[in-house]
Amino acid sequence: MYSRLLRLPDRQSCFLFGPRGTGKTAWARASLPGALTFDLLDARLYGRLLASPTLLGEMIPASHTDWVVVDEVQRAPALLDEVHRLIETRHLRFLLTGSSARKLRRAGVNLLAGRALTRYMHPLTAEELGGDFDLKRALRIGGLPFAWTTNAPDDYLGAYAATYLREEVLQEGLTRNLAAFSRFLEAATFSQASVLNMTAVARESGIAAKMAEGYFSLLEDLLLGVRIPPFTRRAKRRVVMHPKFFLFDAGVFRVIRPRGPLDSTDEAEGAALETLVLQHLRAWNDYGNRGYTISYWRTPEGDEVDFILYGEHGLVALEVKRSARIRQEDLTGLRRFRKEYPQSKAILLHAGSRRWHESGVDIVPVSHALVDLDGTLAP
Repeated sequence: MYSRLLRLPDRQSCFLFGPRGTGKTAWARASLPGALTFDLLDARLYGRLLASPTLLGEMIPASHTDWVVVDEVQRAPALLDEVHRLIETRHLRFLLTGSSARKLRRAGVNLLAGRALTRYMHPLTAEELGGDFDLKRALRIGGLPFAWTTNAPDDYLGAYAATYLREEVLQEGLTRNLAAFSRFLEAATFSQASVLNMTAVARESGIAAKMAEGYFSLLEDLLLGVRIPPFTRRAKRRVVMHPKFFLFDAGVFRVIRPRGPLDSTDEAEGAALETLVLQHLRAWNDYGNRGYTISYWRTPEGDEVDFILYGEHGLVALEVKRSARIRQEDLTGLRRFRKEYPQSKAILLHAGSRRWHESGVDIVPVSHALVDLDGTLAP
């Protein structure tokens, strides 16, 4: 088992959200060996607590003072009222894990009124993988823990995608539209790491644009996808206003995306590399509570920077190139961004092995950067 960078708050209860397979349950067991655990994937337990949420308090011994873990809490949102009561009356600390925030938000349930922090579990990072990290392998299988420990990662990822379609999407009430959603999901992979064109995705899926928008929102609610917004702060020039879309994991993206005989390898590889970088940026930002907003920058004229990190710690512009050979035109977007935002730090990640500085831009091997994001992104 790999050591994770996520840390629990010292004294406060905590929601922990993340897609299935990212290691929430294993991490909770390793981090809280004395915890009392209630797994809502256990059908019998789920049925009892769903029928009578107050049973939760009766199942926790009066002598228990350690953590209480409730796995997949979104399956029984009404439990949160009882959790709230137990925090107030018995001063218990709860870790509440979930693979979807959709039902909690839609039900308008008690989210503990600030008595629980929210944390996110992401796929494995290069730092967590340590000596096992290999860039080529990470681009192929992503960062789900079991993909790194099984002898058949491709089979696992294929089953993982099918499981989400079967279990998660069906549970969200999309049974009648499962075929349409499957077409949409494949079409969405062609928008991976690209500015989102909702009309084009809807057309390729054979569905209405409004339905496509609902499906993208579903992917975000299930923590399977993320849309990153354009960076517009004090813009001097007009910028593209549509978000960019990413599935949450490079391996999941690769297994869902269809491959035809005329498909460009470079296009898929480039999108996978951007996805891998974003995975690491999100984990680094969340685990360290750094507070950065992650966006991108693009003008109608074609000037673009893949990722912009903005927060109280500074402004970082990050461009990702799959090639090991850097041309002057590869630096154009970063240079123009720095001209507009001279306070920014500009970094270009590439697939080579040499690190240098040129015209205000740090040029860093992506394999080195992912292992040491602190050193790479430091002002």
